[in-house]
Amino acid sequence: MIAASGASSASGSGAEPERWPQGISRHATMRISDVLAQLGGDFPAVSHSKLRFLEEQGLITPVRTGAGYRQYSPADVERLRFVLAEQRDSYLPLKIIKERLAAMDAGEPAPVPSPRPAPQQGAATSRRRWTVDLVAEATGTSPEFVRSLVDAGLLRETAGTLGADAADVVRITARLAEHGIEPRHLRPLRTSADRHVDLVDQVVAPYRSQQAEQGRAHAHELADELGDLLARLHTSWIRQGTTELP
Repeated sequence: MIAASGASSASGSGAEPERWPQGISRHATMRISDVLAQLGGDFPAVSHSKLRFLEEQGLITPVRTGAGYRQYSPADVERLRFVLAEQRDSYLPLKIIKERLAAMDAGEPAPVPSPRPAPQQGAATSRRRWTVDLVAEATGTSPEFVRSLVDAGLLRETAGTLGADAADVVRITARLAEHGIEPRHLRPLRTSADRHVDLVDQVVAPYRSQQAEQGRAHAHELADELGDLLARLHTSWIRQGTTELP
């Protein structure tokens, strides 16, 4: 397995130019969970599925171990940080971000990041712990609407804190509400999702209970893969059904 640093990867005749970011270690030792822990503070909505999707789109290329597990380097993390920041701050599609990365790989300087509004006092840390008021502010909805999603069971609140995906859930449900689809109509969808999670849990439980770190890593990756497959299956059924409507 080749996992050399940037300096060694560029040495030797005929070696390909070092991809951006240059000068950062390409020694891949981090698991997906390690990467999420590093990125979660700035990008709380990032997930296993998101990393897999970016890999499928060719934006990152983690190393695969002999057992098939993904491992990431510090350079991979910085590349991911750039992609996620461009999506969040500049609202760029992945096609444009990929073109920018290709240009940076070829030696062009990285673009100056778009300025972000200065956070309010205390917001830098509290953004990592979504509350009803913070989610309402971030999504342009009312606290009453967000609270209605909590009451309907579409959002879960623990000790006053909502999940990392709360803002996405609120944005989607707000769009659906514009068409008369209210939170109460979405309860069966949430129940179905919970059942799918339980199904995945049954499959990965034997691996998660293993003492070996490799077994627990496999449990995380398997859960992510199964969740992605179930989500795609549900999406396919919905799209097929809507296209067949008279």
